[in-house]
Amino acid sequence: AGAMARPSASRTPSTSSSPSTTPAKCAEAPKPTTKTQTWTAPPGTPLKPNSQYFIKLDTNCGPIDTQIDPAAPTTADQDDYLRWAVDCFRLTTEGLFVLQCGSPTNNGQGGPGYTVPDENLPEDGTNNYPEGTVAMANAGAGTSGSQFFIVYKDTTLPPNYTIWGKVVSGLDVVQKVAAAGVQGGGADGTPAQPIVITKATTRETTQVG
Repeated sequence: AGAMARPSASRTPSTSSSPSTTPAKCAEAPKPTTKTQTWTAPPGTPLKPNSQYFIKLDTNCGPIDTQIDPAAPTTADQDDYLRWAVDCFRLTTEGLFVLQCGSPTNNGQGGPGYTVPDENLPEDGTNNYPEGTVAMANAGAGTSGSQFFIVYKDTTLPPNYTIWGKVVSGLDVVQKVAAAGVQGGGADGTPAQPIVITKATTRETTQVG
């Protein structure tokens, strides 16, 4: 599969202050596993309408717990199915503030073998991807696969990326990785503090009322 498009950087760098310089307290990152299996279609196990779902991402820097947005059911369904155990290969620290993960080859390439339609796109406008948002990367309209990004500080992007969840705890994990910066300096590249998702666990709670 070809490279997944990345959210494009804003041409106007943010004038807000830099993230905290507190270093991340992380265990040594395990070597991420390259995933070679692909599928021809999402699994077709829709989310139950009266349930709320969460995906906990265990990482060497601590857990990140995400609440799934029911407004993106197709995306969330396949995200539950894929159960990433992959490297977070891209960090941006100026203009937009995201940590991108979910490449089967851990280098920004590849996907699950199928694509899912765009869902739950935000309005065009300032900070339309607010802090804590979890959204899909893509290579154009209707091409989302397995790559996603976590927004660790309010970010403005074209309204082209499916929002499928929100971090409910552990955003500080991403912010500490961001504070360590990008390898070799710069504002867009491999995180200086390696972060690998070692396990993804889904849980379901039944809504009352």
